[in-house]
Amino acid sequence: MHGEAVLVHESMLPFRPHGKKDLVRPTVAQAVGAWRTAMRFVAISAILSATVISAALAQYPNQPQFRDPVTGQIWTPENVGRGPTDLSRPENRAFNPQAQTTVVQGTSVQTPNVQPIGTVPITAGPTVPIAIIDNATLTVIPSQRWQVALYLNNNSAGTINPVIECQFTNSGNPVAQVRANLPPIAGGQRVGLTIYGPQSNLFVNRADCRLVSPI
Repeated sequence: MHGEAVLVHESMLPFRPHGKKDLVRPTVAQAVGAWRTAMRFVAISAILSATVISAALAQYPNQPQFRDPVTGQIWTPENVGRGPTDLSRPENRAFNPQAQTTVVQGTSVQTPNVQPIGTVPITAGPTVPIAIIDNATLTVIPSQRWQVALYLNNNSAGTINPVIECQFTNSGNPVAQVRANLPPIAGGQRVGLTIYGPQSNLFVNRADCRLVSPI
């Protein structure tokens, strides 16, 4: 049956005293029924929420948890980082130093510049070496090379031509070997110098430097 538009004359409407409109008011029974229906809905929602939370807590008891406010995902130490790894993402392609096997072949020979720093007492003798190196510090020049800055003391009264060897390693594995032939160092001088290691794209976490001449 198709809907029809019906015109209602004002005389067909019930009498409205003083021009007021009729108010449709629910009965007491209807109001009580609507209230009970609303309360039932609230109770069911609360039970469902409590069930979901209880299930999550039961699955991960006594563990720190974090609930993602956007997705609702509950993260624990058991599920963080699990699942397939997308290696196309840069954060999933972190460098593993332990997997590095590259070794620079041969020994790099350098003649570093030295900078006089000051003087030291002439103490070389039976119990004091002719020269010593100290305060060796390993650093890296980004996109260039690793380097070791150190100091050398000539404890003798004579001029020496020191030779220093440095081995750059990664967790004990050799990466590069360097020999530095220093220019003549006058007696009683303290000098500073820098010895350069392998390129910075190779990982290094230690550099052991020793004086091989004079000894």
